[in-house]
Amino acid sequence: MYYLKLTATACAVAAISTTAAVAQNRDAIRIVGSSTVFPYTQAVAEQFANNTGAPSPIVESTGTGGGMQIFCGGVGESHADITGASRAMKASEFELCQQNGVTEISEALIGFDGLSLAMSRANDFDWSLTLGEVYLALAAQVPVNGEWVDNPYTKWSEINPALPDTEILAYGPPPTSGTRDAFVELAMHAGCEELEYVHNGDFDGDWIGENCSRMRTDGPFVEAGENDNLIVQRLEADANALGIFGYSFLYENLDKLKGVSIEGVEPSIDTIADKSYPISRPLYFYVKNAHRGVIPNLNEFIEEYMSDDALASGGYLSERGLVPLAEDRMHQLQDAVLNGTAMEAPAS
Repeated sequence: MYYLKLTATACAVAAISTTAAVAQNRDAIRIVGSSTVFPYTQAVAEQFANNTGAPSPIVESTGTGGGMQIFCGGVGESHADITGASRAMKASEFELCQQNGVTEISEALIGFDGLSLAMSRANDFDWSLTLGEVYLALAAQVPVNGEWVDNPYTKWSEINPALPDTEILAYGPPPTSGTRDAFVELAMHAGCEELEYVHNGDFDGDWIGENCSRMRTDGPFVEAGENDNLIVQRLEADANALGIFGYSFLYENLDKLKGVSIEGVEPSIDTIADKSYPISRPLYFYVKNAHRGVIPNLNEFIEEYMSDDALASGGYLSERGLVPLAEDRMHQLQDAVLNGTAMEAPAS
């Protein structure tokens, strides 16, 4: 097992910083950031609390950008200790941190997020969809004849004549799920942007977020709750149904299910890790090193997050859909984060 080693900088800050010393009065670790990283961090928080009996960290889903603003706000008990991110920290965010005294930050690329579309192996069609087709099948509103209207499509063939003349039916995560958040951002928003109506309409990100985020509620998309085993059962019962869940669950059921290629790329550990599979991305969290050894239990929480039990293949985070790093890369990550290695400034 790896054990946390404080850097000289962190020890010095803990010894001399009056502001940070006040943080001893804070009852719980505070974590902000990405809604996609949120379920993984929440899982670590629950495991940590169960193992130690310490107060469970407060984990807030603020979004990656919002989390960076909060995290980089300063040092001390009123500021967050960790932020999760569904992308790397930007140079402008790093500079904001530096300006506000957050000068020592550890970056942790914890793994990769891959969201799979899957069908029963009993379906003999060679499924390959574009993100635009996924959007047209599952979105609440779509463009039809130059108008933005409620989705009228009921069959895949209505979207693309090359697709089967079968009813659209997809089982997916509910709004409370981080998988749903990631799917909306990675698949639905990107698919919406592919559409000629949107691509040529000069719509900004705010318009995309407001108009392209809702899944349809008229039948073709069914919220299946948090039980992925139930989705598998439904896919086995209906060979024409589509399921949406994390890649690790597809991997565990490859004897029953097959992945749907997206933009011509099949989901796999390799294509998710190298980002060629479109519905994938690296996931990060960032640690405020000035708070190590000062905020109660922060060191121990970081140990839990960096443990093999959490991060390794077959660990409890991979069971929730995280595609883990290769073993040698994971050990490099553990060494760097547990030793408080500070990140370098990102390229502009």
